[in-house]
Amino acid sequence: MSVVSAAVEVSGLKRSYGDLQAVRGISFTIERGSCTALLGPNGAGKTTTVEILEGYRHRDGGDVSVLGTDPARGNRSWRERLGIVPQNCADLLELTVAECVIHFASLYPAPRAPQEVLELVGLVDKAGSRVSKLSGGQRRRLDVALGIVGNPELVFLDEPTTGFDPEARRAFWQLVAALKAEGVTILLTTHYMEEADALADRAIVINHGSVVADAPPGALGERADDLAVVKWKEAGSLVERDTTTPTALIAELHARLGGELEGLEVRRPTLEDVYLRLVGEDPA
Repeated sequence: MSVVSAAVEVSGLKRSYGDLQAVRGISFTIERGSCTALLGPNGAGKTTTVEILEGYRHRDGGDVSVLGTDPARGNRSWRERLGIVPQNCADLLELTVAECVIHFASLYPAPRAPQEVLELVGLVDKAGSRVSKLSGGQRRRLDVALGIVGNPELVFLDEPTTGFDPEARRAFWQLVAALKAEGVTILLTTHYMEEADALADRAIVINHGSVVADAPPGALGERADDLAVVKWKEAGSLVERDTTTPTALIAELHARLGGELEGLEVRRPTLEDVYLRLVGEDPA
């Protein structure tokens, strides 16, 4: 493992639970300052892999380096460089939002300013509210706040926008972009394929404990080379054609039919289409 720029390096990682092989010798790297989406169906081995990287679960085999340290031997100073946003954070129900953020900030040597964190996650107007009074989406924003207040180099985001409405989800995407611009490395697990497509520089798909694809979202599963579907209306009927050269087809139609092409629609496979194909599920 010699790539200096890598924040995470995994080689031949294995983990079993009795006869169940949850992780079957997977390997990947995550570059510093990037956002990587770890995708896969429930039971694929994602959670086990992430918990090993976080230092919460031991491995049976393979080599792992996170910020230059084996997570199995990570000390307090190493943990202070990580930000972890799990699916379910323990709630300090009787504290206010501001008190929670201030308390967690006090646990780190060089935290972000609590007020800045509240602004980043959109909870300024809820600073004085008790955690017990927050909605599900607001609690999830608080979880994210507690994960980033320590000013981490690497952030683990596990289903971070569960319970968010569309507006809140878009605002969170802007937060991730801001963190990336600061050089923060992000490992994201999500079931929202649109989210992975928007945020991730790379997508790693795990199924049955093995990596089945590893590429930028736009190229995953040869997505960029997949057929596009072009639809248009001609002589009152809807016409549909699969093609690898949609631009050329549209130019041909324009030259032949002239003017605006009624009902024109071009559709390429979405990340969700490709993902379902990779994990063996029928997109239909």
